[in-house]
Amino acid sequence: MKRLKKAAHAIVFAIAFSTTFQCFSQKEVTITEVQTFELQTPFTIKPVVFQEWYAGIDVGGTGINVFIPISDVKEDVTFNEIYFRNLKGELISENGKYKAVLENPSKLYTFKKAEKPADYPFDLKDNECVLSYTQNGKTKYHKIVSLNEVAGTYYKDGPPSIYSKNSSDGMASVDEEEENN
Repeated sequence: MKRLKKAAHAIVFAIAFSTTFQCFSQKEVTITEVQTFELQTPFTIKPVVFQEWYAGIDVGGTGINVFIPISDVKEDVTFNEIYFRNLKGELISENGKYKAVLENPSKLYTFKKAEKPADYPFDLKDNECVLSYTQNGKTKYHKIVSLNEVAGTYYKDGPPSIYSKNSSDGMASVDEEEENN
């Protein structure tokens, strides 16, 4: 009976031991895979600039604009996201230039660094960002160090849009047309 008890304890201990280390090793593999950065990229990046902004309406919030001058992009490359100061945003191409608008989750007027979300995959310094891109169907990451900061900006009508508006600043009026005739 003692042998049966010892065998049962040994089996329970072995199962608990193996599941603990199995979960532990999967977590380490995931973190290691995500934090592998590409040193050579299939594109060229010139110095990156960022700018803090705040919105002029109540609870408009704050955020960061990141401008990344990228050239010589190979055809099989698409850009996904950028990670900067515990924020994540989509990288958008506009007239051959790339930018991202990172909104601070707090709607208060604050420029404090955002809290790091539990699923945020990187530990970065304040002047580092990570660019996520896809090449041949595989997601890759490139770390950019030493970003340059430019003067902040104020948006009176709320948070900036990452898409350009195709409207003019002026208004046409009938009076102007009649004066020209």
